[in-house]
Amino acid sequence: MATGELAGKTALVTGASSGIGRAFAQLLAARGANLVVVARRQAELDRLAAEVTAKHQVKVEVIALDLSNPAAPAELHARTEGAGTAIDILINNAGFGTHQYFLEQPWDKVREQLQLNMISLTELSHRFGAAMAQRGRGHLLNVASIGAYTPCPTYATYSAGKAYVRDFTEALAHELAPRGVRVCCLCPGGTESEFHQVAGQTVPGWMRAVAFMSADKCARIGLRALFGWRRNVVSGISNKIGMWFLRFIPRRMIVWIGARSMGQPRLAAPAAPAAPAAPAAKADGA
Repeated sequence: MATGELAGKTALVTGASSGIGRAFAQLLAARGANLVVVARRQAELDRLAAEVTAKHQVKVEVIALDLSNPAAPAELHARTEGAGTAIDILINNAGFGTHQYFLEQPWDKVREQLQLNMISLTELSHRFGAAMAQRGRGHLLNVASIGAYTPCPTYATYSAGKAYVRDFTEALAHELAPRGVRVCCLCPGGTESEFHQVAGQTVPGWMRAVAFMSADKCARIGLRALFGWRRNVVSGISNKIGMWFLRFIPRRMIVWIGARSMGQPRLAAPAAPAAPAAPAAKADGA
């Protein structure tokens, strides 16, 4: 039987198959919480469930679901709260970025990213936040990024989406605090995960060694902030200092810094559109 300060509570973690999401699930289970783990990859979720069940004797429900599908948040709510499983802790971690110039990305991929990173996160916050507010208790953590502070060429929609997540979460935290629901936004910097591989960005080994944080440490920072009534937290001292200094830098330079930091994507920037050709003369009688 599970023991710990979260024994008897149930935590739902999205994007739990790897990286920060997996670390969140492991840490919550270690504190006694039962889990609902959600991601697209059934096999990875099954391995996670077997691991935490054996180690911490908690209950784990696996739900393989693609949250970039607009119908998925309602389905997830129906399979948990709607089926009688009260969610005490929601970790909205699922998301992805694409390291590429905006116009070189297929629109369907851009739409999928916006749906997952913003719309699905917001709908899950709405559905599960309402149930928590009705019970007068609960915890909700939305994962953003330090990209929320920096408009970033080659991650234009990703950084803009994370700025939305940060602003939305802080506003929601203010609204729900009187109703007993703690809401927090976590803004990680470089973290050891599959993010850059999925995004198509090659990160130099020296940068990973110097600037990247482990997923476990990042998740610990997020949980400490969530249970400590913080509304927003940037992971890591160097990231905190960097984001603080941005307030003294001209906006145009911040964009330049973002572009330099991310480097060139694998494909060249789209060429400027050619000038339209002169219309062909019509044949007589046309």
